[in-house]
Amino acid sequence: MGLFTTLIYQPFFNLLVGIYWAIDQFTGGRADMGTAVIIFTIVFRILWLPISFASGRSAKERHEISEKIKEIQLAFAQEPVRLKEEIKQLTRSNRRIVIVSSINLFIQIMVMLMLYRIFTTGLEGADFHLIYDWMPPHPEQFNLTFLHQFDLTHPNWTINWINTGVIFTAELLSGFLSPFPTGRAELMSLFILPLGAFTFFAFMPAGKKLFVITTLLFSIVLMLFKLLKVVYYESRSRLKKVAYGLILK
Repeated sequence: MGLFTTLIYQPFFNLLVGIYWAIDQFTGGRADMGTAVIIFTIVFRILWLPISFASGRSAKERHEISEKIKEIQLAFAQEPVRLKEEIKQLTRSNRRIVIVSSINLFIQIMVMLMLYRIFTTGLEGADFHLIYDWMPPHPEQFNLTFLHQFDLTHPNWTINWINTGVIFTAELLSGFLSPFPTGRAELMSLFILPLGAFTFFAFMPAGKKLFVITTLLFSIVLMLFKLLKVVYYESRSRLKKVAYGLILK
């Protein structure tokens, strides 16, 4: 087995199988893999939170670096050698951002490959030999139909439309909460990204899209929590000012 299979695919594959087994025990044998995927995604996103927070900070720092690069380009437009050196120095002094972004991208690619394999061959039996010996007994065949309607191993247009709608909602909310000014490129991506995602995911297994939907809903909940936090602190600040004004009177 390769490193990808041993270190990434096999542990998460077993986690998903274990969640399915737990649901099966709880429901008296009426588990479906869709529910397991949703719980699996929530567990995964909780484990992912440190990287998500680091990526959020990195996005802000990348924006600041981008602004600094623009300033450097204006300042040294007539000095190409100096311009190149200044940009290189700026990049060198912010290696942490590059490293965090690279790790985040690498993990996302690994997750995409993992999920594609799980829902195309893994859960149909091709990877049953990767289930750990100490795992509880698993059924010979998993229920791969979510809500008695959606086959998770094949594309599904309904799931794809839901996926596109959730992506649009997440992008809209992300843009609304972004501390950076919204430009023309951001407005275009608000529509282009969901349409591109619709095409990209169109022929992927529904299970993969269910994972994306759940992880985006998780992100939306986090963003709404952030919004409520901002509203709370702003309201408290206003109340303090009002109270202070009344005291002075």
